Amino acid sequence: MRILMLNYEYPPVGGGGGLASMNILRCLASNSAVRIDMLTSAPGRAVVVEGIADNIRVYKVGIAKKDLHYWTRLEVLDWLRKAGRYCVRLLRQQRYDLAHAFFGFPTGYLCWRAGRLPYVISLRGSDVPGSHARLHLDYKILGPLIRAIWRKASGLVANSQGLKDRALAFMPGADMRVIPNGVDLDRFFPSGGLRPSYPLRLLTVGRLSMTKRIDLLIETVGILKELGLDARLTVVGGGPLEDALRRKVAAKGLSGMVDITGRVDAEKMPDLYRRHDIYVTATSQEGMSNAMLEAMASGLPIVTTYCEGTLELIADNGIVVRQADPFAFANAVKHLAANKERMAAMAVAARRRAEAFSWPAVASQYVDLYQEVLARRGRAGASLR
Repeated sequence: MRILMLNYEYPPVGGGGGLASMNILRCLASNSAVRIDMLTSAPGRAVVVEGIADNIRVYKVGIAKKDLHYWTRLEVLDWLRKAGRYCVRLLRQQRYDLAHAFFGFPTGYLCWRAGRLPYVISLRGSDVPGSHARLHLDYKILGPLIRAIWRKASGLVANSQGLKDRALAFMPGADMRVIPNGVDLDRFFPSGGLRPSYPLRLLTVGRLSMTKRIDLLIETVGILKELGLDARLTVVGGGPLEDALRRKVAAKGLSGMVDITGRVDAEKMPDLYRRHDIYVTATSQEGMSNAMLEAMASGLPIVTTYCEGTLELIADNGIVVRQADPFAFANAVKHLAANKERMAAMAVAARRRAEAFSWPAVASQYVDLYQEVLARRGRAGASLR
């Protein structure tokens, strides 16, 4: 069976969506019944072709990007133009049974435009119209096109129940299932050693954008300082608000307590998680956080504001702060710092809960979906297992 997979993001470009498609490809590399061509992007000008397994080939369309983790509208249009041409070329050269697009837009647009090939769409978060301030105008303009792309799809997948609920609010009655994100349990694991009690080391990971509300976390550190708790916050990631956040840290006199690292290489991330005590996030909109899953697998308790994806991830392994308020957030962190036994129990529970979210399990669910789609269309061939 031959599949055309598409994602406008792929490491090092983008965030969780690219990471998800890369890990699914790695899991399917051992499945000889599946052959996959991935069409994606890479920094540069040329098209680079990589064979990552005998049955998997990745076509990376070069894009001149200013920021690896932030897409401008012009960059998205440039990728659509270049990838669209290459997609037509691949469709002429190969006989695909199915297409699988990560993100309904822009990637799903190429499947919709191709016309004749059945396709599955993995909705990731920002591609589902909602309250994202920066994308409000985009949602309004592209809404009719997004609905058309979804209606024609042979399968719609959300990566959390919360994202599914948002998608159904946008297009009621859509046939949609949930397949969550996964985590590499062999790379991300608890340290197993005893850490000094103080300073309390807090960590957050993600794009520095409005939806992540890093400013709330910075204010939280200031409040913890006033409450007499010695806490340090590490902010990992780059994005459009990086300079403004650095200025905020300096203005509040927290330069020694808040470290904005910028982007950190992927191979360094497992150790970085293990060197911290609590994972904190104040994001307002997210499908399902890859970083939160990595933190859980690393044995970190979670303190988070409520958003999509938290219902599946947080139970006895963290605290959900219902109000996006730095005082409430500081009180939750201070509560854990004062209750070491509870924090230790949450660390154990975090790892245990993460073990339900492996990438092989995610890949297996997608294989099941591929089979269902082709069976409905009378195109099922040999078993994909």
